[in-house]
Amino acid sequence: MRILVADAFPKDRLADLAALGLEVDHRPDLPVKEVAAAARDATVLVVRGKQVGADVLESAPALSLVVRAGAGTNTIDVAAASRRGIYVANCPGQNSIAVAELAIGLLIALDRRIPDNVAQLRAGKWDKKRFSEAAGLFGRTLGIAGIGAIGREVAVRARALGMRVLAWSRSLDDRRAQALGVERSPDLPALARQADALSLHLPLTPETRGIVSRSVLEAMRPGALLVNTARAEVVDADALLELAASGRIRVGTDVFPGEPEKGTADFDSPLGKLPGVYGTHHIGASTAQAQDAIAAETVRIVASFVRSGRVPNCVNVARKTPARARLVVRHLDRVGVLASVLGAVREAGINVEEVQNTVFEEAQAASCSIDLDEPPGADLLARIRDLGDVLFVDAVELR
Repeated sequence: MRILVADAFPKDRLADLAALGLEVDHRPDLPVKEVAAAARDATVLVVRGKQVGADVLESAPALSLVVRAGAGTNTIDVAAASRRGIYVANCPGQNSIAVAELAIGLLIALDRRIPDNVAQLRAGKWDKKRFSEAAGLFGRTLGIAGIGAIGREVAVRARALGMRVLAWSRSLDDRRAQALGVERSPDLPALARQADALSLHLPLTPETRGIVSRSVLEAMRPGALLVNTARAEVVDADALLELAASGRIRVGTDVFPGEPEKGTADFDSPLGKLPGVYGTHHIGASTAQAQDAIAAETVRIVASFVRSGRVPNCVNVARKTPARARLVVRHLDRVGVLASVLGAVREAGINVEEVQNTVFEEAQAASCSIDLDEPPGADLLARIRDLGDVLFVDAVELR
């Protein structure tokens, strides 16, 4: 079984993958346009930031698992993977502390204008008067949009700075907000209106694309700070550029529209050139601690897949299938029993949605649950009962 690791990966963790009996092909500098050809005979593909489009998935008939060595899966065509029965998994939460540290770093840098201090010193200039005008963060209000693993870590650090923390997400209710030690805002515009600084920690989905709209940005207080360590696409790029250029808001961002896919490249960003914007190079998860944790989680996912066929953190297995009935068959654990049962189901014109077979101790008998897209009739049940080595059969409707 061959695994293609198409991005940088710690050497120790590559050894862990090899110890699973896999043929490990590590190509950290593989160009995106060559991924499809390189993955042609791979069973598992591991990527960090590289795009995995439908062309890659369609050109690799053996490919069964794609692991995003990170949290977001927006760089992978998950729908195309689902159509081909390819598992897609990610490593959520492993980089939370690293990203939270950068978010807080950008927040402090904006308040104290640290990059401008450094730039002036390097230019041989001293300006204590101008750089002494920071407002300070203690007692000010931080709004957190998205209270997943990263947002929660940001909240912990903001409270340690003495900030009041407001939060919003679609799933956040008053009870959970109280447990997390934050105040709940009813919606994103309200969060923006109340915050002295707004930190974004939303995943990129069809629902969140552009969710930080012009109206949300304009709801922010004059002089407010916006920190984005999530994805550039969750923000209205034109509105952000306009409001940042006017000086109405100041921005600290780790993500940019159209940012390079390569680690080193020329990049001309109108947003990044503005004096009120401090930008980093999409390095939120890029600490040694975070990368090793993500790599270890990747190994865990691959090991589970190799040893049991189960995929932890899978993002594209249906939570609910179209199954309307469950066929329960207790049977002797012998060759051909399930093949005969499934053959009878097929001849009845009923589609099988899911099968789970559990073998009991001593491997003499087993119980199989077969989810069907329509209830089996009495004739089918009778036919299965008459099959050799079937101990019991029944069906229940699913709701």
